Amino acid sequence: MRRLLVVSLTVQFMVALDMSVVNVALPDMRAGLGFTPEGLLWVVNAYALAFGGLLMLGGRLGDLLGSRPVLITGLVLFGTASLAGGLAQSPGVLIAARAVQGAGAAALAPVAFALIALAFPAGPERSRALGLWGMAGAAGGAAGVLAGGLLTDAAGWRAVMLVNVPIVAFALVAALRTGPAARTPAATGARLDVTGALLATGGTTLLVLGLVGTATHPWGSARTVGVLAAAAVLLAAFVAVEHRTASPLLRPGLLKGRPVLTANLFCLLLSSGQFASFYFVSLCLQQVLGYGPTAAGAAFLPFCVGVVAGSVIATRTVARLGTRRLLAAGGALAALGFAGFAATARVDGTFLTFVLGPSLVASVGIGMCFVPLGTAATTGVAPGETGMASGLLNSSRQVGGSLGLAVLVTAAAQVTGGSDRRTDLVAGYATAFWAAAGLLAAGALAALLLLPRDPATGPADPSGTDAGGLAVAGPEDSQKNSVGGVDPAVPRSTQG
Repeated sequence: MRRLLVVSLTVQFMVALDMSVVNVALPDMRAGLGFTPEGLLWVVNAYALAFGGLLMLGGRLGDLLGSRPVLITGLVLFGTASLAGGLAQSPGVLIAARAVQGAGAAALAPVAFALIALAFPAGPERSRALGLWGMAGAAGGAAGVLAGGLLTDAAGWRAVMLVNVPIVAFALVAALRTGPAARTPAATGARLDVTGALLATGGTTLLVLGLVGTATHPWGSARTVGVLAAAAVLLAAFVAVEHRTASPLLRPGLLKGRPVLTANLFCLLLSSGQFASFYFVSLCLQQVLGYGPTAAGAAFLPFCVGVVAGSVIATRTVARLGTRRLLAAGGALAALGFAGFAATARVDGTFLTFVLGPSLVASVGIGMCFVPLGTAATTGVAPGETGMASGLLNSSRQVGGSLGLAVLVTAAAQVTGGSDRRTDLVAGYATAFWAAAGLLAAGALAALLLLPRDPATGPADPSGTDAGGLAVAGPEDSQKNSVGGVDPAVPRSTQG
C-alpha cells in the first residue's frame, strides 16, 4: 500500500512539474540552440500534442495490459526523453524529446490516478489518497515554476530537462518492487480498439493543435478553421466507432452516469480557467510589476500552500458535506479568487494586494475540488475501466487547459489591441481573469445542477489486485490499513 501510494504521488508530482518547469527556460533555449520564435513554440506544443492526443489510449492500455507494465514503459520513455532533451544539440532533437516526454506522460498520468481508485476502497481511505494526489500535483506545479527559474539561473536551461532523470529513477525502482504483472478478470480477453485509438489520438491531437495554434493563427484563419474542422470529423467518427465495437477505447455508456459526466465537465471548466490564470498572473508579474523569473516563480508558492490546505479540508469534510456540495463550494471559492485577481490588477500593484490574497482564496477552492472530483470521476466505474475513466478525466483537463488559454488569450488581445503599455496590458489581463472566474462559477453551477444529492461512491476492487497485479487493499483490509502511513493533515514539502 505505502509503496503503491508513493509511486502514484511521485508520478503525479513529476508530470505536473514538467508541464511548467520548461516555460521559464524558453528564452535560454532559444539562445542556446538557435530557435526561431515560431520554432520555440514547439518546445511547448510538441509536449502538449503528444500528451493530449495519447491520454485516452494510455488509460485504456493500463486496463488491458496492466498498470505495472504501462507504468514502467511510461517511466522509461519519460526518463530517456528527459536525458536526450538535456543533451540536445539542435532544435529538432529537443522538440522530438519533448514529444516523447508527452507520450510517456500520457501513459503515466492515467495510471497514477487509476492506481488510487483501484488500491483504496471508497470512503475515508480513498479520500485521503485523493487529497494527497491533489497535493502532489499542486506541489509539482509550484515547484516547476520556481525550479525553472532557479535551475536556469544557476545551471542553464539543460538542467530543467535533466531534473526529471533522478525522479524517474526513484519511481522506477519503487515500481519494479511492487510485484508481478497480471491482468484482472475484468480486463482479461478484452482487445485494444485500434480503430478507436487512431481516431481518438488523431482527433484530440488536431483539436489541441488547432487551439494552441491560435497564438500565431487567428480563430478565423483558414488554418485554424481547417484543423478544428478535421478534429471534429475524426472525433465524430470516433464516437460512431465506439458505439459499434465490442471492446471500445471509451465505452459510450460511461458518460451516461451523471457523476462521471459532471466530473469531466467540471474538470474541463476548472482547467480552462486555472491554466489561463497562471499564464496571465506570470505575465502580469513580469511585464507589469517588473518581477524576474525566479521571483515570479516564488510568488506562486502561496498557491501551493492553499491547495494543500484545501485538500486537507476536503479530506476531512467530504463524508459530511458530500461530493456535490464540496465540489460546488470549491468551484465557487476558486471563482472568487480569480475575480480577486481581476479586481486587484493594477499598474502599481504589489505582492500583498495582487498575488497573496487571490492566490490563497483560489487555491483553497481548487484544493477542495480534487477529492470530490476524483470520487465523482470513478463513481459506478468497474475495476476494469478505471484506466478508461482516468484517461477521459485527464483528457478533459488537457483539452480544457488548451481551450481556456486559447480563448482567454484572444479575449485579452482584443482589449489590449496589441499595445504593450502597462495600463493596456493590465486591462487585458483583468478581462482574462474575469472570464476565468466565470468558467469556475459555471463549473460550480454544473455540480449543483447535475450531481445527485447523495451520489453513490465508486466500487472497490474485490480481487485485491489492480490491473497490473500490484498488491492493493481489498474491502476486508480497509480497517487495518492506512494510506501509506501518511497523515493528510501534515503538508508534504513542495507543474508543471
